[in-house]
Amino acid sequence: MGSPIRRHYRDAVDIADSLLDLVGNTPLVRLRRVAAAAGLTCDLVAKVELFNPGGSVKDRPAVAMIDAAEREGLLLPGGTIVEPTSGNTGVGLAIVAAQRGYQCIFVMSDKMSDEKVALLRAYGAEVVVCPTAVPPEHPDSYYSVADRLTRETPNAFRPDQYSNPHNPAEHERSTGPEIWRQTDGRITHFVAGVGTGGTITGVARALKAQNPAVQVIGADPAGSVYSGGKGRPYLVEGVGEDFWPTTFDPTLVDRVVEVSDAESFAAARRVTREEGLLIGGSCGTAVHAALVVGAELGPDDLVVVLLPDSGRGYLSKIYNDEWMTRFGFLRSDGPSAGDVLDAKRAALGGDARPELPDLVIVTKDQPARRAFSLMRDLGVSQVVVAVTDELPLAAKEVSGTLSELTLMDRAFRDPGVLDRPAGEVMEPPMPMVGVGETVTDVVEALDRGPSVLVLDGGHPVGVLTRQDVLSFLVRRAPE
Repeated sequence: MGSPIRRHYRDAVDIADSLLDLVGNTPLVRLRRVAAAAGLTCDLVAKVELFNPGGSVKDRPAVAMIDAAEREGLLLPGGTIVEPTSGNTGVGLAIVAAQRGYQCIFVMSDKMSDEKVALLRAYGAEVVVCPTAVPPEHPDSYYSVADRLTRETPNAFRPDQYSNPHNPAEHERSTGPEIWRQTDGRITHFVAGVGTGGTITGVARALKAQNPAVQVIGADPAGSVYSGGKGRPYLVEGVGEDFWPTTFDPTLVDRVVEVSDAESFAAARRVTREEGLLIGGSCGTAVHAALVVGAELGPDDLVVVLLPDSGRGYLSKIYNDEWMTRFGFLRSDGPSAGDVLDAKRAALGGDARPELPDLVIVTKDQPARRAFSLMRDLGVSQVVVAVTDELPLAAKEVSGTLSELTLMDRAFRDPGVLDRPAGEVMEPPMPMVGVGETVTDVVEALDRGPSVLVLDGGHPVGVLTRQDVLSFLVRRAPE
């Protein structure tokens, strides 16, 4: 029998029985410096979900979905959890799995950071990486691969955060009431990114049940379906979609603000440097939308913006100046690829061919003959092969290149080549450089190929050749 002193010690201290007991009850914090710099007169407050054990808001539905699966007999002892994830839901599920003895297989798109893949593997999970630039119904999409793995894995359970009603229900039970209580019912506007739609739907239900006048604003990456896009690739992770999940109730959202990758990353870096709060790219999406909304409000308004995770999973990307410059979000000092591209455009403006587009594109399924015709008609020596010819093109949508000399050589030996799809006869993609990279960087990239593709904010915006660089340098040279 234990001593009275030991029993007293056990009763007196505050010790959680499990890491899962620490999920939720995250704090609110004012974004004073960011709000002041933006000239806001409203109160701008962040719901900081990085304080959950797994570092994100996704811990909440992860626990709820597994609890429900166990109650309903869908997940048996020793089973395997299979889920497509941008990383955060996977971490939440991995923590539950570690606590309860399950295996995990997570399927991720190839735009996710290396840190996220490594983190999931650190929990002992198997990670399968799939291409981003394919539609949801494609057999290689991360949704389709997750379906296949669920069918093929014995005793597997897929929580399916995109259709699982326990996802929004958990936010209606916990996140929404926490915000109402923490603001003493003063909240007038709630802003959150929309991914599965579970967070914004559940919180909206809870807040509007208390006060129907509360405005709910969705923050959405440019290209995602929620703001009118088709789900085309964008670089910000963990937010936006290319289909409409059933966990999202659009009738509860009063407004959607479209946010570009550049705006998302700039906002995330700004919050980190001005508030000392290290946040991720999707947090930046939400903050930018909150600043857009807040600019229209006054001192009686209280805006709560939900920050879903930490920036620790993005140190190799949005907090890496080299990565940001390579994708055209930052500019180096001195003459840059953008300057060369501007000079090229200026020269063409006075040319007899002002109609020449910055990018000449053929899709993978179009015949190579079309590429040859475009090169002949426009007087260019290469075209970009992509999954779409709709602009603005995303870097992930670029599949390859067709060049005049190579195509002509192949057609000379086999004329049938011209009738084959461009995707079957294309060469590797051109090297890519950011619009802000130096001319030296462009020259080095041209050592790897006859032309380079210039990116601005993650979007290809033009092609540069050795002749373009030489013309630029000649014009800059002193007489």
